[in-house]
Amino acid sequence: MDNSRRDFFQKSTLAAAGVMGLASGQVLAEEGGHAESKHARPHEMVKGLTLLSIRQKDGEETLGVKLPQGVLDVRAAAKGLKRHAPLTLDDLLQEGRAEALYALINAAEKKGGSYFVDESKITYGRLFRNPGKIVCIGLNYRRHAKEIGMQPPRVPPLFNKYNNALAAQNCTIKVPPRDISYKLDYETELLVVMGKEARNVPENKALEYVAGYCTGQDFSARDLQLELPNGQWMIGKTLDNFAPIGPYFVSADLVGNPNDLKLETRVNGELRQSSNTSDFIFNTQQIIAYVSKHFPLEPGDLIFTGTPEGVILGKPADQRVWLKAGDRVESTIEKLGTLKFSLV
Repeated sequence: MDNSRRDFFQKSTLAAAGVMGLASGQVLAEEGGHAESKHARPHEMVKGLTLLSIRQKDGEETLGVKLPQGVLDVRAAAKGLKRHAPLTLDDLLQEGRAEALYALINAAEKKGGSYFVDESKITYGRLFRNPGKIVCIGLNYRRHAKEIGMQPPRVPPLFNKYNNALAAQNCTIKVPPRDISYKLDYETELLVVMGKEARNVPENKALEYVAGYCTGQDFSARDLQLELPNGQWMIGKTLDNFAPIGPYFVSADLVGNPNDLKLETRVNGELRQSSNTSDFIFNTQQIIAYVSKHFPLEPGDLIFTGTPEGVILGKPADQRVWLKAGDRVESTIEKLGTLKFSLV
């Protein structure tokens, strides 16, 4: 086991048609509107919805709602129906204006199919572009700890990624020059998305602060992370596109218990990881409670909850075949969908 790694771990239903008023960060679909403080009304988390991001032809990445009749293009519907709505998932979560989205969905369904698109024909955008924090938990599966020969940690080990790492469904990750990094590894992880500000939250209340969940990848450059002097976890975890997330954000009420979800990773079709979040060392409630004792978690903040056994790093050194250009990775989490990306 690398010393740096050892040292690191030790040390709604639809409602409220006709909503008026727009929180800061949202876009008016009609001219002449005025921004309103995000603290002027109660913060409402989204419920009962599966959301995605559409990369528009002009390059803008905007919100989509996955519905039986297709994907509602929120930007097109807001403009065409002259209604206010959050146009990105960041806006929806951070401003807490779920009722405006519900009202737009109601209006679009009554209008008919003109604002709905076939999901197979969209290009996915980034679900998240500007979260306040991206918090990551290390060594959080029992069998993963066993495969790398480490004792389970006493408290959740925390590190971070930055927004430059955020990437979309079907993205490509550019392999760095070999003198920068070549020991590239996958880490499929449950992503927890916060919906309300959480400070000193008790474990038995923690899930009340969660807006939803996604399939995420804590993509890693192991040589940067572990082999530079003292280890460089931040560098090894946060190169461009090292945090693919998608294809969906699923609201917490549709997911239920986050601590019992099947998780798999395939590389070029070969099964590499197969586990369940029931193998967590620290469950979702414990993670939120622990983090919120040290700093507040805010709406739209993201938490990567750790990866299970089966990563390349967990193999004997002579059996490690690092990811390379041309490889295709698929990460699947029960109820959340399959995140796909490739290396170039």
